[in-house]
Amino acid sequence: MVMDESSTQSEQRLTLVTRKPCFGLPTACPSCLPVYIYLKLANVSFDLSYNLTFPDSDQIPYVDSDTYVAYNNEKGGVIESLKEDNIVNLDSEVQNLPEWVSTVAMINSWLSDAILYELWVGVDGNSAHKIYYSDLPWPIGKVLYLKQVYNARQLLGISKDNAERREEEIYRKATIAYKALSTRLGEDSFFFDNRPTSLDAIFLGHALITLYALPETSVLRGKLLEQPNLVLYADKHKAQLLDASSSDPSSSTSVPKRGPSNWSSKPKSQPKRERTPEEKNFRRKAKYFLITQMVAVLVFLSLLGGSEDAEADDADEGFDYE
Repeated sequence: MVMDESSTQSEQRLTLVTRKPCFGLPTACPSCLPVYIYLKLANVSFDLSYNLTFPDSDQIPYVDSDTYVAYNNEKGGVIESLKEDNIVNLDSEVQNLPEWVSTVAMINSWLSDAILYELWVGVDGNSAHKIYYSDLPWPIGKVLYLKQVYNARQLLGISKDNAERREEEIYRKATIAYKALSTRLGEDSFFFDNRPTSLDAIFLGHALITLYALPETSVLRGKLLEQPNLVLYADKHKAQLLDASSSDPSSSTSVPKRGPSNWSSKPKSQPKRERTPEEKNFRRKAKYFLITQMVAVLVFLSLLGGSEDAEADDADEGFDYE
């Protein structure tokens, strides 16, 4: 890895907050795992913490330190925030290449839609339940799951009338993406210039969840298995980056300090970043979670119950979608 020799400021230790580990992965959340892998590829020392309280929060994952915080719902995600804020940037040499940009866009659209479809619509729901809701009381977890099925269908533009056509289109685009990525990778260890970039982190997160968190009956998993070099690539990096980490979920996870690329802490003379009221509230409201979720569930069910367009039936059908 090419290091940024101009970075002379002292490092500050980061904490990455993700959803819990499962399926043999440090986290099986599609938003969280790419960030974890990105920090590992960058050789950044970090602590790993799990948030089990807010399964539907769009702020998770987030990276935090004494003087810095980057949330998933800001600046295009945690990885983009780390790059833009000059914390760690693996993409400085490739981020303006048209082919790199288009490949990242393909993963973040076609493959992102495919994993969203698989988790919430295309399979039996066991994977999504284990990733997001298994620590919640059953009624809340079940209703939140059905709510997310409804939201996923809305986001993917799926209705009763077009469900079969949209499924075919999602899998067709995923197949094209896998073939293009397979051709691009070849026998190399990384997709561009034989060095890690955020593209590798994003795709590895997707591939490992597809291979290890989705059931054997998953159509998307079958599509990925048709590209043996992508499977070998994913398994190789899993062994190097994930399996070598501590297997104790309660312990901190870190990598050796080897001067990550383009790392810099905030200058000491810079005032500490003032957290917004929303961020402060996010850290305080755990004790109110069950009450607020129950209210949200009741409102959600009452709205669906009064609808005449049978959207609630769509969500319920998603639970057993084949």
